[in-house]
Amino acid sequence: MVRERFDDRAATYDESSMHTGLARAVAAFADLSPVDAVLDVATGTGLVLRAIRDRGFGGDVAGVDLSPLMVEEARRHLPDANLSVGDATRLPFPGDAFDLVTCVTGLQLFAHPEVAIAEWARVLRPGGRAITATFLSVDRSRHGGAPQPGLSDHIPFDSVEHLAATVAPAGFTIARTETWRDGDDELLIAELRQAEPAPEG
Repeated sequence: MVRERFDDRAATYDESSMHTGLARAVAAFADLSPVDAVLDVATGTGLVLRAIRDRGFGGDVAGVDLSPLMVEEARRHLPDANLSVGDATRLPFPGDAFDLVTCVTGLQLFAHPEVAIAEWARVLRPGGRAITATFLSVDRSRHGGAPQPGLSDHIPFDSVEHLAATVAPAGFTIARTETWRDGDDELLIAELRQAEPAPEG
């Protein structure tokens, strides 16, 4: 059901100023100085990866999305990227492959977000970070009205504390946050860091 909804939106997704503006905000928020490889989960048309490229990032970029038509659009804009159709809870990448994982407005779509977050931890190298953007409040008039049965799209993570509790089982803590607004949409952009391993002995 989610796949079909986003397949239907693929051709016009980039027309939304909210989508493009948020992608630029996330790219600006990211500290890319120690980063060689980026993975964008629920990449859609690749807006976040494109915004990161626009900052002059020359490292490896990869993305995964459930929607084949979204990935097709992303490939048109990012011919050099490693883009895959796949499930966020079973990422098609080896462990310790990336320095940064991004997931923008995707977390609330996942039936099992804790499994997806554990996958971020698996594919990140030691010291790697994740950046996520989640809805705090939603202008439903811009996003299809009332929620549809069986879909968690745009259910907000209504506080920093809620997000922190969601990511903690995978070993993440929230390092810093920023609130981003567009009209009546309000989103939390957060950088997640993995807990340092306990010293031996």
